[in-house]
Amino acid sequence: MVGKALEYILWIGFYFMTFYALLPALISRIFGFRVFMRGKTDREIALTFDDGPDPLYTPQLLDLLKRYGAKGTFFLVGSHAEQYPDIVARIHAEGHVIGIHNYVHHSNWLMRPKTVRKQILKTSDIIKRITGSRPDYYRPPWGIVNLFDYRRLGHLQIVLWTSIFGDWKIRVGAEKLYKRMRRKLKPGEVFVLHDCGRTFGADENAPAQTIEALERILRDGFDEGYRFVGIDEMIALTERNAQASRSLPQASLTSQSATGGESRVTAEGNETASKAARSARKVGPLKKAAVAVWMLWEKLFHVTFHLQPVGDGTSFNYRVRKYSGPTVEMRDGKRLRSGDYVMEMHFENKMLYDMGMNSRSSVHTAIRLVREVERGLPDLARALDTARHGDKVVALYGISIIHRGSEGLGFQTFELPKGVFSWMTHLYLRFMLSVINPEGGKRLREHGERLTPRQIIMEREDLLAWKERTGKQRPSRASRSEAAPTPLAVDPAIGGDHIGSTM
Repeated sequence: MVGKALEYILWIGFYFMTFYALLPALISRIFGFRVFMRGKTDREIALTFDDGPDPLYTPQLLDLLKRYGAKGTFFLVGSHAEQYPDIVARIHAEGHVIGIHNYVHHSNWLMRPKTVRKQILKTSDIIKRITGSRPDYYRPPWGIVNLFDYRRLGHLQIVLWTSIFGDWKIRVGAEKLYKRMRRKLKPGEVFVLHDCGRTFGADENAPAQTIEALERILRDGFDEGYRFVGIDEMIALTERNAQASRSLPQASLTSQSATGGESRVTAEGNETASKAARSARKVGPLKKAAVAVWMLWEKLFHVTFHLQPVGDGTSFNYRVRKYSGPTVEMRDGKRLRSGDYVMEMHFENKMLYDMGMNSRSSVHTAIRLVREVERGLPDLARALDTARHGDKVVALYGISIIHRGSEGLGFQTFELPKGVFSWMTHLYLRFMLSVINPEGGKRLREHGERLTPRQIIMEREDLLAWKERTGKQRPSRASRSEAAPTPLAVDPAIGGDHIGSTM
């Protein structure tokens, strides 16, 4: 009983840290989901300032920006704005953008969703009373979002950054701060700086060095032809440039013949398409870091829940456990009941990632995953002979986003019961799709409503039928194979997800 209770506690810990805190932060930072981080501009840079207003340093900063004709974005702490409404009014009057930085400078990871919402609404009300308009932009303290921020902040654009310099610590010094900023002085950058040192972990007089270093940056920037703009202009320019760049490949891929009407693919178009394909598979340092964390999390999960390798261990793992869900009505009147033993199958994350990054398309990834399951089923069947409680296993069990094709292997699919587990599983599998396939983000945007996890279950007898399979031969079962086996049908909306990987 103690061991079971410990397992439940570990599960809860995994879920909380992964779904409430870790995954939203990674999704936002790595994939830019629902956040703005970097501009696509020719000569514009966005200066953003957190934690103010401050009665001493914010007016000095405004004087500096005015002197150089620069615009900035101020993410205000609501309690500070409430104390210094005249400074907030001046920020607004001088044409700078105002955003929300919570009412108090507390991390969203440490607050309930309802509390975060109250903080944002309270700050929005304060700013509206002072300026006459509500902010459109939000930056959570330390740039940390929780899971519910996506759903509850639909009316606000979350803004993160490309460069952060540690300017809240006075030991950095103005000279070192200037050098850090100078290295990042280029179009599209979103700088995060601080005009107030009265928050936890900051030094009260640190903004003095920020203002000193920023004056040199403004001078350098204007000498080199850069413009310092508010985040609203940066986003508008980025969207405009992105729309223009999307139309360029089409223009380069086709050209009208002299007679008109017929288009042909040019060499230039082929080169453009080839470069685009290679670019889609480039992995930046942030995504590499996210993948490394994901792999480490998997190793910890394997150790904690005693997963066993299947075959050479490069594709599958499994564990035998007691099923704890509602009763599932299978074929021939058989039932999977709570307390029955199941063999729970898991894909190796490294294999999924490598496969997704090296597939020609998301459809190609899905087909390869189905084939990988097909190759692994004989090993899973043979593992029943040596697995602890293998003789008691009623079914092979997994959770999948792929709904079509698994039946051809002998699986039956069932809806995942509604609840917290279903919701968390849905989020995790969608995150995996974004990580393992270059087109994952696009698939989520276009077909998100069709990417619904389902239980996939194979009865023990069907699994054992794979035990002696040879070559390309598939086992058959009279109750499910009245028609000849057909090729697997893969939904074209489905991308790099996985069959049977549960958490």
